[in-house]
Amino acid sequence: MIKWLLLLFGALKFSKLLTTGGTMLLSVGVYAWIYGWRYAVGFVGLLFVHEMGHFIAARQRGLKVGAPTFIPFLGAWIEMKDMPHNAETEAYVGLGGPLIGTLGALACYAVARDGGPDLMWLLAVSYAGFFLNLFNLIPLSPLDGGRITAVLSPKLWLLGAPILVGLFWLNPNPVLLIVALLAAPQVFKAWKFRAEDPIHADYYRASPQTRWIYGTAYLGLLVFLAVMTHDVHELLKAA
Repeated sequence: MIKWLLLLFGALKFSKLLTTGGTMLLSVGVYAWIYGWRYAVGFVGLLFVHEMGHFIAARQRGLKVGAPTFIPFLGAWIEMKDMPHNAETEAYVGLGGPLIGTLGALACYAVARDGGPDLMWLLAVSYAGFFLNLFNLIPLSPLDGGRITAVLSPKLWLLGAPILVGLFWLNPNPVLLIVALLAAPQVFKAWKFRAEDPIHADYYRASPQTRWIYGTAYLGLLVFLAVMTHDVHELLKAA
C-alpha cells in the first residue's frame, strides 16, 4: 500500500513538472514562430524568473505555492495554495516577482549592451523584461502593483484604472481587456473600501514604517523600470 502511495505521489509531482515544462515549451514554440527561437527562449526565461520571484517570496513567508504555468500572450502565474494572511505578506509576495524579474532583465541588458549586432535579440529581450515588469507595477489588482500598494491602501487601485484605460486607448489590445475584466471587481472594492471597517481592519493593518518601506521600494522600482524601458527602447530604435 505504501509503495502505491509513493508511486502516486511521484506521479503527481511529475505531472506538475510536466505542466510547467510543457506550457513553457508551448510558449517558446509560439513565440519562436513569430519572433525567432532565441528571443522566444530569452523571453520565456524572463517570465520564469519573474514567477520564481513570487515563488521564493511566498515560500519565505511559509505559503504553499505551485510551480509556474505559462499561456502564450497572457504570461505566466503561480498557483497560490495558501492565501496571504495580511496585506503586508501579500505585498511581499507581490514585490518578489518584479524585483527578481528586473534583475533578470538587467542581466540580459548588461550582456547585450556591448555585444554588438549579434546580441540585439538579447537587448530586445531585456526591453520586454523591463516593460512587462513596469506594466505589472500598475497599482491595480490583480497586477503585482495592486498587491504591493494594498499595504498602503486599496484606494490606490483607483489610480490604476485610468492608467489601464489610457494604455488601451493608445494601443487597443485584447490582453488589456482581459486585465480590465479581472480588475473591475477590485476597482469596485477599492471604491467602497473604508479603512475603519472591521472587516478590513485586521488584514490591512500595518505600521507607518512598513508602509514607508513598501512605498519607497515600489516607487524606486517604478522609476528605475521606467528609465530602463525608455533607454533600452531608444537603443533599439538607434540600432
